[in-house]
Amino acid sequence: MIRALTGFSTRHAWKVIALWAVLGVALAGVSPVLFARVTGSSTADFLPARYDSAAALRIAEEHFGLRPDATTVTVLVARADGAALTDADRQRIDAEAAGLARQRVVMPRKGDEPAFLVTDRSQTPQVAPAMVAPDGGFELLAVELAGNAADEGVQDVYRAFRDSARERFAAAGMRTGFTGNLAEAADGADANRTASAVGGALVVGLIVLLNVLVFRSVLAAVLPLLAVTLIGGAAGGAVAGLAELTGLRLDASTPGLISVVLLGIGVDYLLFLLFRFREVLRARPDAPARSVAAEVSGRVGTAITSAALTIVAAFATLGVAGFGQFRSLGPAIAVAVLVMLLGSLTLMPALLGACGRGMFWPSRALRREPRPGVAARLGELVASRPAAALLASVALLGALAAGLVGMRMDYGLGGSSGTPAAATAAEISRSLPAGVSDPATVYATADGGGAVDPAAFSGLARALGDVPGVGQVADPVGSADGRAVRIDVYPTADPQGEQARALVSGPLRAAVAAHSPAGTSAHVGGTAAVFADVADAVDRDLLVVFPVAAALIALILLLLLRSLLAPAALLLSVGLGFAATLGSATLVFQHLLDRPGVAFTLPLVLFLFVVALGTDYNILITDRIREEMRRPGPARAAVARAVRHTAPAVATAGLVLGGSFASLATTPGSEQIAFALTLGILLSALLLSLVVVPAVAALLGRSLWWPLRPAPEQAPSAPAGTADVPVRESAG
Repeated sequence: MIRALTGFSTRHAWKVIALWAVLGVALAGVSPVLFARVTGSSTADFLPARYDSAAALRIAEEHFGLRPDATTVTVLVARADGAALTDADRQRIDAEAAGLARQRVVMPRKGDEPAFLVTDRSQTPQVAPAMVAPDGGFELLAVELAGNAADEGVQDVYRAFRDSARERFAAAGMRTGFTGNLAEAADGADANRTASAVGGALVVGLIVLLNVLVFRSVLAAVLPLLAVTLIGGAAGGAVAGLAELTGLRLDASTPGLISVVLLGIGVDYLLFLLFRFREVLRARPDAPARSVAAEVSGRVGTAITSAALTIVAAFATLGVAGFGQFRSLGPAIAVAVLVMLLGSLTLMPALLGACGRGMFWPSRALRREPRPGVAARLGELVASRPAAALLASVALLGALAAGLVGMRMDYGLGGSSGTPAAATAAEISRSLPAGVSDPATVYATADGGGAVDPAAFSGLARALGDVPGVGQVADPVGSADGRAVRIDVYPTADPQGEQARALVSGPLRAAVAAHSPAGTSAHVGGTAAVFADVADAVDRDLLVVFPVAAALIALILLLLLRSLLAPAALLLSVGLGFAATLGSATLVFQHLLDRPGVAFTLPLVLFLFVVALGTDYNILITDRIREEMRRPGPARAAVARAVRHTAPAVATAGLVLGGSFASLATTPGSEQIAFALTLGILLSALLLSLVVVPAVAALLGRSLWWPLRPAPEQAPSAPAGTADVPVRESAG
């Protein structure tokens, strides 16, 4: 089937290219609108209903009118001269707040964006006075906006509101400060806007530069990027469309992560094809380029398909996760990779068939036999001294994995301490409890759904105030329908920190359980409560997803390699690579930089990416080793040839994918993931695939394929894509 698909694509090259161009442009155009409709509003949206904070959110929505897509901004208003607020000042602040609550905020539009492709986030905010500092130094306003804090349109609306509020209060002699998740997200985006643009340009530049250095060609440097852009556009639209049809809710970070993943693996797959295409054209200079393109695409397409299905299987296991953010990410990545696989088996073969030898113009490398390079020397070294190479590699990986000792999880939100929003939060915490801008909230209802009396909860409010770590407790407030009660609790700790989560999940919930009036049910909500429940959900998911993903990957390797020893060797190598990468991240961020721990999403994301993508490179090198072992001669010579031919493709692909993940460092809060994924991919490509796996193959020889050992052919016979004459490959 794969050969039929690639053969059709090379025979009808221009039709396939035109079809992908139309699909890529069309689906890329509608994907922003679709993604806006299927994006979850908050982390709480992804928690299973059984969690306490999810139950609290349902009560807030049903009885207190909390909008499920609401995000709150806290506005600090103080006198510009630093004096305490007077009664007249407070009246003026309240009047200005009422004016802001009547003013519709129009989302700014970019001149080059068609209106029908942009979701309009314009809205009228809800603005209400919250509280005054004990010393009268400032008053706080609570501003409610609709939308996800990570949504660019919502951030633009916030900026417009912020600027308008700042101007109105400045005219009254007041200064303002803004804090909260939305303010932090907008400030972080503003601070990293230039870095993000530069990072993206550097990744594109890296890909082009590597291709130019390797292929000495204009088309080979540019076409992979154009092809991946078209396929990526189609993949994004497909993911968003399927999410819309199935009702799947996606996290706001999903589109960006899909783009980075597809850029990396897409260029990887196209590089695998380009390297093999060039190799065969060198070996068979008289063969028609289109027939060579069909042959190479069919041969390499098999390995690419196996590699892509490994990624799909790994991410599909997230479907069993309890945390919805993981559960939605899995199908999204899986669908995107399947679209990229389809593009790799159709669009790229079509480009090879259409361009032929012109793909490598103006390089003359096809007309000469290159001298042995670094790849050839590496292959000879690993094949001649496999035990030493394996021991040295395992020692290095083991030393990095030692960083896992004492590893802690950090469930913080990753906000920056250098933003204006963080400075405003710090100013508030000097006069009021740190949780005043983001309180924990207790919601209670009658067990039978009847009316409840707020006065009956005064004892619970007093008990909550006695809990160590609670700075202030508001009086119980009844809902408009009289069927629910709300109590705001202001911790003294940062609501996004570990201390607040421990307070909510332990003493606070214990006090609620012990002092709630008989016949009522009470639940604790708020940011700290949500992330305390997220911590529990993630811990449970790690115990389920890891073994299921490993089992599926092992099954795919068994079916692909038709061996017992080879899949075991590959799984052990990528497992060691995963441990070394996570240990390195722990050493750097927890021990050297003194962070609270590693990001709670890191182990699972790292496991899936490093194991799945690292297995890609292992599949490519293992497939070539098996192919070379079918030729006459010693097994170690076959390993040396496999490394010589495959190392340039794997090394270049690893650098491209590593560079793609490195660009995530420009996203606020993603520094750990960027570092770990980049290091994990480089270790997988440069160490595991080019040293560890070949060394194991050299030690075991053809026994690696037990119980179906590939017997060497009796007569010289060129495998698919090579000639009987020696073909020496170099990194250039």
